[in-house]
Amino acid sequence: MMKVLVTGASGFIGSKLISLLAKRGDEVIGIDNINSYYDPRLKLGRLAECGIEPSEECRKVDVVPETGNDGSAVSYPDIPMGTRIRSRKYSNLLFIRMDIADLKTLSELFNEFKPEGVVNLAAQAGVRYSITNPFAYIDSNIVGFMNILECCRLHSVKHLVYASSSSVYGLNEKVPFSESDEVVSPVSIYAATKKSNELMAHSYSKLYGFPTTGLRYFTVYGPWGRPDMAPMLFASAISQGKAINVFNNGDLIRDFTYVDDIVNGTIQVLDTVPQVADCPNGVPAKVYNIGCSHPVKLMDFINEIEKNLGVEAKKNYLPMQQGDVYQTNADTTKLEEEVGYCPKVHLAEGITKFIEWYKSEKNILR
Repeated sequence: MMKVLVTGASGFIGSKLISLLAKRGDEVIGIDNINSYYDPRLKLGRLAECGIEPSEECRKVDVVPETGNDGSAVSYPDIPMGTRIRSRKYSNLLFIRMDIADLKTLSELFNEFKPEGVVNLAAQAGVRYSITNPFAYIDSNIVGFMNILECCRLHSVKHLVYASSSSVYGLNEKVPFSESDEVVSPVSIYAATKKSNELMAHSYSKLYGFPTTGLRYFTVYGPWGRPDMAPMLFASAISQGKAINVFNNGDLIRDFTYVDDIVNGTIQVLDTVPQVADCPNGVPAKVYNIGCSHPVKLMDFINEIEKNLGVEAKKNYLPMQQGDVYQTNADTTKLEEEVGYCPKVHLAEGITKFIEWYKSEKNILR
């Protein structure tokens, strides 16, 4: 059993991660600032699946998400910063609303709980959003990550696992993407911040000797996914008889990976602490691709959604979007050989599970 701090705990990956860690017996502290980048009700729904629900005393607030389909206000419980909620499902899971950009509060948390392992998933997400709102990415992805590194250093954390992204490959034209490829051509501020995280983590591992592992997540899908990502956008539009935007005229390839495979792989990485003897230059820092390693054509992905919804999509074909890349395809050989990673959910099965959730009452955005 390990004491684990997970940031971004109300996120798509984070909420599933805290649940599985608690289920296996770890003592888990999950934190999140529950911002309004997208509808906070989805984040609260994910937490509720983990048995984390705000008290009835929390008043309702109306917030317009910073990104969304119609820009209308949504109502959700106001959970004040610092609020602590113990899971009703797992007694070993505690949630705290907190922002990693707040160094004072974060330091107090580390001092109180003294986590042995940290998984940092908190970040301002979205490639396209970073083009119009770059400063949000500096606050969360740079300042917030720096705070995490400092707290890990000062409190002798045994292993920091952090979210990087496949977007760091930028204009790299060689596929599949390998960890040994140069990543010096980002095409968005989001990608630049994620590459910065890898450099910052490596420097801390070198200077202070504590192990860090970065995970370059590829396209993740499944139940409770983000509403600004293609699967949710497609399912929503198709269900309502609206046209879906198909960029680069449908000629895109993505490494779609089911969320359960991603989370299980993340846990495997957390349990596999980099050893000095196995790392270049004796620096206990690793970086891995994590995806399904089987590229999927965007049109095939859309066809699976159409089949499960029983509706043919109206398609609005558009040119390549600024900040996007043609193909993302992970070479996961390194992760498979060193950690034992093995994704199991194929696209047809994964889309079936996603659409079942999408049509259920659990999906408050349907």
